[in-house]
Amino acid sequence: MAKLLLKLQRYFRRRPVRFFTLLALYLAAGSLVFLHSGFSGEPTVPGSPRSPAAAEGPGLPYLGVMQLSRGFKAAATMPAGGRRHGPWFKSTSKEPADRGKSRDNGGARSRALRGRSGREKEEDRARYIGCYEDNTRQRTLRGMSFFDYKKMTVFRCQDNCAERGYLYAGLEFGAECYCGHKIQASNASESECNMECKGERSNTCGGINRLSIYRLELAQESARRYGSAIFRGCFRRPENVSIALPASQLMLNMSVDKCVDFCTEKEFPLAALAGTTCRCGFPSTLFPLHEREDEQLCAHKCAAEEFESCGSAEFLLVYQTQVQDNRCMDRRFLPSRAKQLVALASFPGAGNTWARHLIELATGFYTGSYYFDGSLYNKGFKGERDHWRSGRTICIKTHESGQKEIESFDSAILLIRNPYKALMAEFNRKYGGHIGFAAHAHWKGKEWPEFVANYAPWWATHTLDWLRYGKKVLVVHFEDLKRDLFVQLQRMVALLGVTACEDRLLCVEGQKDGNFKRSGLRKLEYDPYTPEMRKVISGYIRTVDAALKLRNLSGVPEDYLPR
Repeated sequence: MAKLLLKLQRYFRRRPVRFFTLLALYLAAGSLVFLHSGFSGEPTVPGSPRSPAAAEGPGLPYLGVMQLSRGFKAAATMPAGGRRHGPWFKSTSKEPADRGKSRDNGGARSRALRGRSGREKEEDRARYIGCYEDNTRQRTLRGMSFFDYKKMTVFRCQDNCAERGYLYAGLEFGAECYCGHKIQASNASESECNMECKGERSNTCGGINRLSIYRLELAQESARRYGSAIFRGCFRRPENVSIALPASQLMLNMSVDKCVDFCTEKEFPLAALAGTTCRCGFPSTLFPLHEREDEQLCAHKCAAEEFESCGSAEFLLVYQTQVQDNRCMDRRFLPSRAKQLVALASFPGAGNTWARHLIELATGFYTGSYYFDGSLYNKGFKGERDHWRSGRTICIKTHESGQKEIESFDSAILLIRNPYKALMAEFNRKYGGHIGFAAHAHWKGKEWPEFVANYAPWWATHTLDWLRYGKKVLVVHFEDLKRDLFVQLQRMVALLGVTACEDRLLCVEGQKDGNFKRSGLRKLEYDPYTPEMRKVISGYIRTVDAALKLRNLSGVPEDYLPR
């Protein structure tokens, strides 16, 4: 065997051209086998186009191999008996697995008819209402909303809206889902709802400023209870209460549910209980919700619920309903090219994505990125696709820390977070995605110690480099942003050179979490940091603290290190 290998080696050493020719043929054969297996294993999606031109969405380029990978993922997740429906549907009838296989791929009109025939079969589960006009300034459905520019389906939108107790679910632009209790727009032509769903090309998901709206037939009336209303606190009655909270109703049998139901029906994000009067409105300069009172001042029993408090005429008990405050939801690209490049710089895991969400809501302009993250683009960060020097975005996300990269920017917002929290957040992102979690085996294995050894020094050098090479740097601590969002956001917006009215910033406070908040339910039951790790990280914290104070800044927050 050894002699044979030696002869082959001598043969190809003398004739390198033949060697590379054989290598090329081998790679070509392997590629053909892979492509053949890919196409033969691709699931049959009713009405899905095969050609690149047909696969393109509006304004989006053909994705090539990504289109194939989407097909394989759909095959892995699709149940054998067809599409599953959540428990909130009334009917238990099953949908045929081969529904729509013989449909044609005609124009906009045929797609609308095709989607309508599918909707009629689901009428006992979620009834299709029609195609409606929509406006970015004044939404037709004013409840919760979310976007997914890759995997949006009709069922996913319906399911999310139904779980939160909404009556209507609407889909727009093939990828946007809106929920609400009331339709506040006029009908549009059915042919105008002509865009296929990004994750389900056999169905229609609205159009440009057009909503395909469904009425959700809930299995139980209790599903419409607003148990997820957020308690905001006890507040003194504002002056000019009829202007601050314009909608009101006398309720002799007052309860939290009744007041929240009333304000939700009236499409207001705030429900304020004032004894036997329920008031509704928006956070505003007249009623900013910044000065909370002692909750005992609102501890007056409700007439209909013995164990609930309903406030009084002077002290209001305030809840945030599920109605989305749309005063800060419109976003667009800059109307003219930006004269300066502003960085939103942070160490990975320091809350950069959350800060981008806040900045977009506060300014009304998209943020860009030094990199491209498809998952962020699919969740609504449309500036993600632009080149970072395009000048169309209000600021640029970056984790870079070299002198050359830093000096490319004219100014920067430097976001700093407690390294113990930032390292764990980035480790979770690396092994579990933007809102997922690393597995227990990763924390207990070699991955975590190696990660800390490589990333902990970077946490310090990142901040030190930006303080040293940055031209105009505004330092914002993640902890301060969480604790006093309104004030910190004002500082950030001022650096960006945008005038944001106070009502818009108050709207941001009510929408602050966004879609990229990691759930706190899966916290580690043990401390992953060893004494050796803590000793090293503490040294880095002291170094950064000294560097901040050297520039007449406040230093790191007290909870970074025991004082």
